[in-house]
Amino acid sequence: MANLRFAAGMQRLIPFLGYHHILMFLIVAGIILLSLLLAGCSSTSPGIPNIFLISLYYQNYPPSFDPAQVDPGVTTAIANIVGQAQLEVRVGYFGICINPDGGSFLCSNNASSLASQVSVDQDPLNLIWVASTFKDSIVFPYLIIVAMVLAFICFILLATFPGWHEETDERGSERDVKPFPSRPVSQVALALIFVASVFVLVSVLWQHTASVAASTIAQDLGNGSVKSGVGTTAMILGWFGFALFIIVTIGLLVMILSISLLDRLTDD
Repeated sequence: MANLRFAAGMQRLIPFLGYHHILMFLIVAGIILLSLLLAGCSSTSPGIPNIFLISLYYQNYPPSFDPAQVDPGVTTAIANIVGQAQLEVRVGYFGICINPDGGSFLCSNNASSLASQVSVDQDPLNLIWVASTFKDSIVFPYLIIVAMVLAFICFILLATFPGWHEETDERGSERDVKPFPSRPVSQVALALIFVASVFVLVSVLWQHTASVAASTIAQDLGNGSVKSGVGTTAMILGWFGFALFIIVTIGLLVMILSISLLDRLTDD
């Protein structure tokens, strides 16, 4: 009985869902993904420490040798300094998470407070400081924040689009009609979501390039004792957020061009 009631409700609702409602849903989904990206490593909430840009951790492994290395033996000295350390550091846009001994993560936006909670033996090469330098000097989250604001304004503009409503025709019968949205409002919404998409693209490319470069350099400097990696979850969130905004941009552009074409056909 409940299933029949739900099906009947959906049948009444679906006809009143407009094209712009789908675009609004995509915008909300994109904003949520980007919000999760920015929230990475900001707290110890479940799943948040797993959203990181770059990870640095101590691990003994066979060092790589190359003729370009002036002193290949330095790897032995580094290994002696590192000892049995197993600390892991993860960097997000607004926070850093550390795992000193393989247990639970400690997260904060203040690297000094995290450093005060570990001993010299746990972080002999100052990976917490390296991670803090990466976050403060390279990571730039503000383009994503501006993009989210622009996308939200676009969402509000889409909410002003007219929906289905009943009108009485000349014969006195009622019918469902839906007027075209305002062309200036549509064009402003298109411009906003396009700029937001560009900002997210620049930020994600910046994030990807900087993370890969920093990860490679850190691992080469700690050759044989330090490993590093790039956060896959953060990359997925960033690229999927960009993809959703691009879909909305294309959807709005198609809608505007279709309305313009219909206007020309009716004028002719």
